[in-house]
Amino acid sequence: MEEKKTCLYDSHIALGANMSPFGGFIMPIQYSSIEDEHRAVRNAAGMFDVSHMGEILVSGKDSERFVNHIFTNDISVLPHGGVMYGMMLREDGGTVDDLMVYRQFPGDSSEYLLVVNAANIGKDFAWLLENASDYQVKLENVSDNWGEIAIQGPDSQSIVTSFPEFAEAASEKFYTFRNFTYDSEPVIVSRTGYTGEDGFEIYASPRLTLLFWNKLLEMGVKPCGLGCRDTLRFEAALPLYGHELGDDICPIEAGLGIFVKTDKTEFIGREAALKMRTEGPKRKLVGVELLDRAIPRSGYAVLDTEGRQVGEVTTGYRSITLDRSLCMAYVDASFSALDTPLQIAVRKKVFPAKVVKKRFYTPKYKK
Repeated sequence: MEEKKTCLYDSHIALGANMSPFGGFIMPIQYSSIEDEHRAVRNAAGMFDVSHMGEILVSGKDSERFVNHIFTNDISVLPHGGVMYGMMLREDGGTVDDLMVYRQFPGDSSEYLLVVNAANIGKDFAWLLENASDYQVKLENVSDNWGEIAIQGPDSQSIVTSFPEFAEAASEKFYTFRNFTYDSEPVIVSRTGYTGEDGFEIYASPRLTLLFWNKLLEMGVKPCGLGCRDTLRFEAALPLYGHELGDDICPIEAGLGIFVKTDKTEFIGREAALKMRTEGPKRKLVGVELLDRAIPRSGYAVLDTEGRQVGEVTTGYRSITLDRSLCMAYVDASFSALDTPLQIAVRKKVFPAKVVKKRFYTPKYKK
């Protein structure tokens, strides 16, 4: 299948971006270098084309009841203008996708916007349709109607509010959003992101998305690719579907139980998640520091001190911010305690390692 292009594709080419397939799209991986772009976001700000993300609108009489049925978090407590993170689960507790739910987008309380991973748009929409037969809801895949720019970093608020039309966005708290009108078209500005820093995400039509992107370039905001988006989210222990989450991974194993409200009366996968929560998972996602400059990559084996495999790396880097060789890995639960000695097989060598907190980096600001 041919990869799709976002509305900013021509701009990425003009800027000399290194392009590569990702989630069914041709996306920019880097413009200057991953390290340079990473540091820009940590120290000032950078902007990302995330127009590949999917948007699915849920409306109708039973929309709240339906979203609560397919979503692990509890949207009954989500206020208008609120955003909530959670997952859709299979009956066996495996993760269909992790996603964001926006309440009232735009309109009354019976509308919800689900923002899903690009690679899962088709699968997610089919899953929703399959499970909607008993609910009076309307489901619309509106992904092609929207572009999205993420502005991330300590300077992101001053950048977003330099647009006079978006000045009120400064009052938004983390995981809230506001509806705006720009050039007679609807725009959503949410205080959300995927880097561990303060940030905003702007949803608009493809036409306005290109207009905003060009204005931000004129302002000197640094364009950043998906390469540093990955190194940034990794340092903040934010999961990536296909690595820390997947069809065969329950969020309880991933340490994301706070987003799985098993005290709700029902949702798809509740019983499996509750059973795992009650009995304890057999494997856990942990942070691991490799005590060497070698880099632990996804798929590398995690070993105990006797050389027996007890886990596998999901994501690993030489941390740009911390200058340490770090990874997230699934390991047998008996090896998940902090400071547990381990080893990691890197190609044909084995290096000593230990379990550490998996949120390697905490931003200096307070959301």
